[in-house]
Amino acid sequence: MIDYQGLYNTLVDAKAEPWARLLPGQLAEAFDPARHGNLAQWQTVIESLPKINTTHCLLDADTVQIGQSNDLSETDRIALEHQLKILHPWRKGPYNLFGIEIDTEWRSDWKWNRLKNHISPLNHRLVLDVGCGNGYHCWRMLGAGAKLVVGIDPLLLNVMQFQAIRKLHGEAPVYVLPLGIEELPYGLKIFDTVFSMGVLHHRRSPIDHLLELKDCLQHGGELVLETLVINGGLGEALVPEGHYAKMRNVWFLPSCETLMSWLKRCGFNNIRLIDVNITSIEEQRSTEWMQFHSLKDFLDAKDSKLTCEGLPAPKRAIIIANNA
Repeated sequence: MIDYQGLYNTLVDAKAEPWARLLPGQLAEAFDPARHGNLAQWQTVIESLPKINTTHCLLDADTVQIGQSNDLSETDRIALEHQLKILHPWRKGPYNLFGIEIDTEWRSDWKWNRLKNHISPLNHRLVLDVGCGNGYHCWRMLGAGAKLVVGIDPLLLNVMQFQAIRKLHGEAPVYVLPLGIEELPYGLKIFDTVFSMGVLHHRRSPIDHLLELKDCLQHGGELVLETLVINGGLGEALVPEGHYAKMRNVWFLPSCETLMSWLKRCGFNNIRLIDVNITSIEEQRSTEWMQFHSLKDFLDAKDSKLTCEGLPAPKRAIIIANNA
């Protein structure tokens, strides 16, 4: 298990002592084996991972790299690959761990490359990544100079994948916590930059989510928001009646103008749209490390501009704004 004392100390220094007091109980509850049948197996995998001395860690490249192939024998590398595959499916990446290429479902580096030149420099910043998955972008944020990166994701498998990677990397000021944003204490206001990527469309109340993000930011802090959008004008949004691209938990797909108006209404300023991109089957696809159905299975077989439900195919926008 990760030693969280460094995180607690940083939170206290950032005047977030109430969360530092609350967090140990939250973590104990989240990591209760009775809450998830596979947790004991995942913990066994992580505990059995070898401690490998390496001087090679590259966090500011498209593929997050830890170690090199010659740090391990061929037998040990095969064993490590087998252990990591027990944590299937791997959705965010890519990673190269001691020569093992983890080709994840998402080319998450493509998203990072779309935004990295538009955000404020992360040097010495406290950063929160909401809905971070296994923490791929958290490592990229650390590689970009962040002082501390906290990722939150309620899916325990994602957290365990992160813990496996962090054990192979070694101690670092980056953490992924098994929490949703609604479990963060009200009035936190400590982060210089908050990322919410691929989360807003899963929230029943997008306005509440924007206000929760705002509540995590210091005055003047920066929000980096990425979500599904549709073509349309001010006031337009799609509310799927059932599934969207076979997902049950998609609630609101606004137009870009509508989304920017929501941000303004929530008290953000300096709102700017920096990217709109149609998600391709090259960016999101099945791989050896994620063998379930992926994007091409969710689109209309005759018209890739539509989902299998006949709705507009996934298009994502990135918007940056500041906490006024």
